[in-house]
Amino acid sequence: MNQIEVRIMGQSYLLASPDDGEDALREAVSRVDAAMCSIRDAGKVKARERIAVLAALNLAYDLIQRESAPAPTPAPTAMDDGDPERAAHLIRRLDQALAGDGLLL
Repeated sequence: MNQIEVRIMGQSYLLASPDDGEDALREAVSRVDAAMCSIRDAGKVKARERIAVLAALNLAYDLIQRESAPAPTPAPTAMDDGDPERAAHLIRRLDQALAGDGLLL
Protein backbone atom coordinates (compact mmCIF):
# COMPACT_ATOMS: atom_id res chain seq x y z
CA MET A 1 0.00 0.00 0.00
CA ASN A 2 1.11 3.52 -0.83
CA GLN A 3 0.05 6.70 0.86
CA ILE A 4 -0.84 9.59 -1.40
CA GLU A 5 -1.76 13.14 -0.51
CA VAL A 6 -4.78 14.60 -2.27
CA ARG A 7 -6.84 17.76 -1.99
CA ILE A 8 -10.60 17.98 -1.93
CA MET A 9 -12.14 21.46 -1.76
CA GLY A 10 -8.75 22.82 -0.74
CA GLN A 11 -8.44 20.43 2.22
CA SER A 12 -5.49 18.03 2.24
CA TYR A 13 -6.07 14.30 2.87
CA LEU A 14 -3.64 11.41 3.18
CA LEU A 15 -5.11 8.27 1.60
CA ALA A 16 -3.93 4.69 1.40
CA SER A 17 -3.77 3.29 -2.11
CA PRO A 18 -3.01 -0.17 -3.46
CA ASP A 19 0.24 -0.25 -5.42
CA ASP A 20 -1.61 -0.53 -8.75
CA GLY A 21 -4.57 1.68 -7.80
CA GLU A 22 -3.08 5.15 -7.49
CA ASP A 23 -4.29 6.40 -10.88
CA ALA A 24 -7.84 5.17 -10.23
CA LEU A 25 -7.84 6.71 -6.75
CA ARG A 26 -6.60 10.04 -8.08
CA GLU A 27 -9.35 9.98 -10.74
CA ALA A 28 -11.94 9.25 -8.04
CA VAL A 29 -10.61 12.12 -5.92
CA SER A 30 -10.77 14.41 -8.93
CA ARG A 31 -14.42 13.50 -9.54
CA VAL A 32 -15.36 13.94 -5.88
CA ASP A 33 -13.54 17.28 -5.72
CA ALA A 34 -15.27 18.51 -8.89
CA ALA A 35 -18.70 17.41 -7.62
CA MET A 36 -18.19 19.00 -4.20
CA CYS A 37 -16.80 22.25 -5.62
CA SER A 38 -19.73 22.47 -8.03
CA ILE A 39 -22.22 22.15 -5.19
CA ARG A 40 -20.29 24.63 -3.02
CA ASP A 41 -19.98 27.12 -5.88
CA ALA A 42 -23.73 26.99 -6.52
CA GLY A 43 -24.01 28.70 -3.14
CA LYS A 44 -27.05 26.80 -1.91
CA VAL A 45 -25.24 24.51 0.56
CA LYS A 46 -22.58 25.74 2.96
CA ALA A 47 -21.75 22.88 5.37
CA ARG A 48 -18.89 20.70 4.11
CA GLU A 49 -20.58 17.52 5.38
CA ARG A 50 -23.79 18.26 3.49
CA ILE A 51 -21.80 19.09 0.37
CA ALA A 52 -20.02 15.73 0.70
CA VAL A 53 -23.30 13.85 1.07
CA LEU A 54 -24.86 15.57 -1.93
CA ALA A 55 -21.75 14.96 -4.04
CA ALA A 56 -21.73 11.28 -3.05
CA LEU A 57 -25.40 10.94 -3.96
CA ASN A 58 -24.87 12.66 -7.32
CA LEU A 59 -21.90 10.43 -8.15
CA ALA A 60 -23.77 7.29 -7.07
CA TYR A 61 -26.78 8.31 -9.18
CA ASP A 62 -24.54 8.85 -12.22
CA LEU A 63 -22.96 5.43 -11.70
CA ILE A 64 -26.34 3.71 -11.42
CA GLN A 65 -27.57 5.47 -14.57
CA ARG A 66 -24.53 4.23 -16.50
CA GLU A 67 -24.94 0.69 -15.18
CA SER A 68 -28.64 0.57 -16.07
CA ALA A 69 -28.21 2.07 -19.55
CA PRO A 70 -28.69 -0.49 -22.30
CA ALA A 71 -25.47 -1.82 -23.71
CA PRO A 72 -24.62 -0.43 -27.12
CA THR A 73 -25.27 -2.74 -30.03
CA PRO A 74 -21.95 -4.04 -31.32
CA ALA A 75 -20.98 -2.94 -34.80
CA PRO A 76 -21.35 -5.60 -37.47
CA THR A 77 -18.22 -7.57 -38.16
CA ALA A 78 -17.03 -9.29 -41.30
CA MET A 79 -18.62 -12.50 -39.98
CA ASP A 80 -22.03 -10.79 -40.05
CA ASP A 81 -21.88 -10.25 -43.81
CA GLY A 82 -24.41 -12.32 -45.65
CA ASP A 83 -26.48 -13.17 -42.55
CA PRO A 84 -30.07 -12.64 -43.80
CA GLU A 85 -31.60 -12.75 -40.30
CA ARG A 86 -29.19 -10.12 -39.01
CA ALA A 87 -29.81 -7.96 -42.08
CA ALA A 88 -33.59 -8.22 -41.59
CA HIS A 89 -33.20 -7.32 -37.92
CA LEU A 90 -31.08 -4.28 -38.77
CA ILE A 91 -33.57 -3.14 -41.41
CA ARG A 92 -36.43 -3.42 -38.88
CA ARG A 93 -34.42 -1.35 -36.39
CA LEU A 94 -33.68 1.28 -39.03
CA ASP A 95 -37.36 1.35 -40.01
CA GLN A 96 -38.30 1.95 -36.37
CA ALA A 97 -35.75 4.75 -36.06
CA LEU A 98 -36.92 6.38 -39.30
CA ALA A 99 -40.64 5.77 -38.69
CA GLY A 100 -41.45 9.50 -38.72
CA ASP A 101 -39.65 10.05 -42.04
CA GLY A 102 -40.63 6.91 -43.91
CA LEU A 103 -39.30 3.41 -44.17
CA LEU A 104 -35.85 2.44 -45.40
CA LEU A 105 -37.15 -0.15 -47.87
